[in-house]
Amino acid sequence: MATSATARAGANIALVKYWGKRDARLNLPAAGSLSITLAALETVTTVSLAPEPAADEFFLQGRAEDAAPVTRVLDLLRPPAGPRCRVDSANNFPTGAGLASSASGYAALVVAAAHLFGVELGARELSVIARQGSGSAARSLFGGFCQMHAGELPGGEDCHAEGLFEASHWPLEVVVAITDRGPKAVSSRDGMNLTMATSPYYRAWVDTVPGDLALAREAIARRDFEALAAVAESSALKMHASALAASPGLLYWNAATMACLHAVRQLRADGTPVFFTIDAGPQVKAVCLPEAAGRVATMLTAINGVREVLRTPLGPGARLV
Repeated sequence: MATSATARAGANIALVKYWGKRDARLNLPAAGSLSITLAALETVTTVSLAPEPAADEFFLQGRAEDAAPVTRVLDLLRPPAGPRCRVDSANNFPTGAGLASSASGYAALVVAAAHLFGVELGARELSVIARQGSGSAARSLFGGFCQMHAGELPGGEDCHAEGLFEASHWPLEVVVAITDRGPKAVSSRDGMNLTMATSPYYRAWVDTVPGDLALAREAIARRDFEALAAVAESSALKMHASALAASPGLLYWNAATMACLHAVRQLRADGTPVFFTIDAGPQVKAVCLPEAAGRVATMLTAINGVREVLRTPLGPGARLV
């Protein structure tokens, strides 16, 4: 029996957003989502058997962290009274800053742990387990384009991710403008709960998601860039509008974020195939056709307050190293 296993997974960014839960205990989303998986923003996670400790240990970027969330996911895969584990996870991009590090982290965790414990499950089944660590982690099990189904069953058995197209179907690129490397002041989990409880716009936003999902799927199937740009920007702005209307309002953006949004809009107005999306954080992701990536990166790099610009194609799903 192996004593350790290592997996890697790419961060994903939602083009049709996930924000809020119908069941917080089971991490069931209030609505579906649709994402792309990134090749260059990755988490590598090693799960090692550690029979001596009385509890699991979790190290992120070499620092000890609370292992309770990791234990909850490991318990879904290891045999009853199975050995405790040490989990070492590292990201090659900023952690907790709105770049989906929890998604890639939990996706890599379940792939490594399933292999270590000899559990043979398909990507759909693993996505159900990964979702219970982070709602967006289910999507990082798949490469290219992926849809998360919210499901309707109270136990969440039908809440899973599904691969739509591999990256080769439409090799888009993403230029990420990092405007703040630090962790955000309000976590996604807390921000979702606050928005659901207090925002008068929240329910109206959720009601628009099924239509947005249909539009995005059709646009991707046809490789219709303008159609995808319209629905993706609309979804991102509606999500942030509902968060802004919470009490107190959630403002994840900074001045550089706003400058990037205007720059992307101007580039597209001038004929460059690019659109923006933003998750719960100040970083801007500019999605573009490959031939435009250099031009987009140059424009974003020149904006005051942009600390770093990353370029990445779409990538594969979570896999063993």
